[in-house]
Amino acid sequence: METAYLRAFVLVVETGTLAEAARRLDVTPAAISQQIQVLERQLGTALLGRTGRTVTPTESGRRLAERCIGLLKEVDELRSWVNQAEEVRELRIGTINTALHSLLPDALARFASAYPGVSVHIRSAMSGELFEAVKQLELDAAVCLHPPFAMPKAFAWELLRQEPLVVLAGARDEHADPHELLRTRPLIRYDRNLGGGKQADEYLRRAGIAPAQERFELSSLLAIAMMVDRGLGVSLVPDIASPLTAGLRISKLLLPTASEPRRFGVLWRRASPCATLIKSFLEHARAAARA
Repeated sequence: METAYLRAFVLVVETGTLAEAARRLDVTPAAISQQIQVLERQLGTALLGRTGRTVTPTESGRRLAERCIGLLKEVDELRSWVNQAEEVRELRIGTINTALHSLLPDALARFASAYPGVSVHIRSAMSGELFEAVKQLELDAAVCLHPPFAMPKAFAWELLRQEPLVVLAGARDEHADPHELLRTRPLIRYDRNLGGGKQADEYLRRAGIAPAQERFELSSLLAIAMMVDRGLGVSLVPDIASPLTAGLRISKLLLPTASEPRRFGVLWRRASPCATLIKSFLEHARAAARA
């Protein structure tokens, strides 16, 4: 009996539709339906009842779904245990630029000290791309924003840092009104394709702030901080903690209205063959985030 078919069945029971289960598994609803039909033939009983587009488990299906939760967990643990029989010598980590320019170097320094024989390959990309790379097994783990959807149970994510929005301005404006600066000074926008950029754009709209001039829009928070230091404008960005900005002549002004913070953390597959290394990296990343 294919464990992949059992996973598909459990996901259908959880979501209540073949279409949603198929979307999460990146297959067609027809493929999910065929897998469940195979299970029904093998077990000799109907597992699902269908009403329109929704499905509900039969009594046999409910019993199977309950049993599968523990069974699939044991299968994942067995796979991880077997794969760890061969010592892993490489860890592939993805990261967003913010983490790369802030806590990641410290986390990697701690990790390298604990595992001097492990080679670490690092890829920088946007959070959505990193999630897909972990999903496709191209990366073992990623430091990224939490995906804007319910994650499949095969994945885990743990928070490392929360970053509220702040106004970046020149050092001489440290006592200025942040909303007035956003209205009257040239705005250096954080890329609206990114999570933090979307949050900043939403804040401006909620506060009814229309910048007098929008001068630049870019995806690098470090570059934005340098531009503010050079007097090119002000910016509304997540409050990063990077040693690379320590020598810049900039001020971070708190907003008068509370904003939703940007959250990033570590994403990985629970049954990864690199589970031991990933958990160690997570531990060192936590320590770096607290420092």
